[in-house]
Amino acid sequence: MSVRRIRVRRLSVVLLAGALLAAVGCTSSSSSSSSASASSSSPASPPGSTSSGSRPNFVFVLTDDLAWNLVSHMPHVLGLEKAGTTMSKYYVVDSLCCPSRSAIFTGEYPHDDGVFTNSGSDGGYATFNAHGDQQKTWAVALHAAGYRTAMMGKYLNGYQPRDPIPPGWDEWDVAGNGYPEFNYNLNENGKVQHYGAQPQDYMVDVLSAKAGAFIDSAAGSGQPFMLEVATFAPHAPYTPAPRYANAAAQVPYPKSPAYDRLPSNASSWLQDHPPLSVQEQATITTDYRKRVEADLAVDDMIGHLEAELQARGVANNTYFIFSSDNGYHMGEYRLDPGKQTAFDTDIHVPLIVTGPGVPAGRVDGQLVSNIDLCPTFETLAGLPVPATVDGHSLAVLWHGQDPPGWRQAILIEHHGPDNSPADPDRQNNQEGDPPSYEAVRTANALYVRYDNGQQEYYDTATDPYELNNVASKGIPPDLPKALNAMENCHTAAACWAAAHLS
Repeated sequence: MSVRRIRVRRLSVVLLAGALLAAVGCTSSSSSSSSASASSSSPASPPGSTSSGSRPNFVFVLTDDLAWNLVSHMPHVLGLEKAGTTMSKYYVVDSLCCPSRSAIFTGEYPHDDGVFTNSGSDGGYATFNAHGDQQKTWAVALHAAGYRTAMMGKYLNGYQPRDPIPPGWDEWDVAGNGYPEFNYNLNENGKVQHYGAQPQDYMVDVLSAKAGAFIDSAAGSGQPFMLEVATFAPHAPYTPAPRYANAAAQVPYPKSPAYDRLPSNASSWLQDHPPLSVQEQATITTDYRKRVEADLAVDDMIGHLEAELQARGVANNTYFIFSSDNGYHMGEYRLDPGKQTAFDTDIHVPLIVTGPGVPAGRVDGQLVSNIDLCPTFETLAGLPVPATVDGHSLAVLWHGQDPPGWRQAILIEHHGPDNSPADPDRQNNQEGDPPSYEAVRTANALYVRYDNGQQEYYDTATDPYELNNVASKGIPPDLPKALNAMENCHTAAACWAAAHLS
């Protein structure tokens, strides 16, 4: 039984809103080159602007631990797919919250921004600050260029509401431990505000109201604006809004061929995992249903923000971006719910965009990474992209072009195992706690190299669920070569060159 049946009226509404969002036709944008200089240059006017000198707005909804298998239960997100473009090969630099979010803010790989984990000397909010990453964010760049900026929800692991507001933000409504969705504190522009356990305190709904008010205020100011709403949902403990409790009680878990199966020739950290017990499988189903229910409020928020953009007359000049910081496995490879692996369950997440010049209903199959979001925002805002950024602007892809010479490989970097007791993402071996690894994902392959010397190679053209590790039969030499180059690249030019297979 699909939750979509419960909410069919909402789907028709979002499709109408999506059609309005897509009403602006594709306009010309700067041509792309296979050289990195293309990502470091800015167009004379931002691609997709609705009028001369009109800079676009941005609304960026970033969810926590949302996997692709939840999208089918989110009618407004399905509406975004119909109204805009879906990046079907979008991967994160690590399937873990803080390194992924740091890469989004800075456009740098973990080996350049210094954030590999959620805490300690190689991760978290403190490490982000220690590496000077606060000054590298797209928020600083857009704010300096006259954008009105807002950050709401989850910032970085380790941030507490009494910590200072980072540079670059005009509006700041950010929590520390917001995972339970109730009984949390928000830093509201420097003042700590407590929220309790009443239905109106549910965090996603609080953020939705604040984000809508920001859109109203920013649209009335005449300034271009950039709003990020980063939900804690659907992260564990998967707390739904009270109105959606048990709404997905009959929804089954969508099992893939990888469910309760080990890959052949699995690496040592995975190879001895037993089949899932009856209780583990029941828990997975229950947890998935709660995740669906938690996402229904996120979907409501998306519909609310779309309606606010329409009401204020700025929808046609606003990029609406939906994504997740990482994916989530639930039973695949005999693992209890978790992340941190290099499998597609964990690194392959949604990236859907609507906005000026973005074709409706398009699926783009180029390889893209979350290090690309920072230079994309800056390029679309008409700003130069610093050469130190490792990512590459997606502006031409978002506007329907298919440039030759695009990248052929994506880098994933992970430090593990994670043994920090204060980390909300700490996992045991049954949930998946691999040792440190570097990996390369191409259009047709996943290559993983662990610090202990073990390797995995999956031919995803013939083995899309990554169940047959054929590393022992020979690894195409261009994959280790690309991995060596990418894990040591610095700057846009070097990282773009390294992402092309020889």
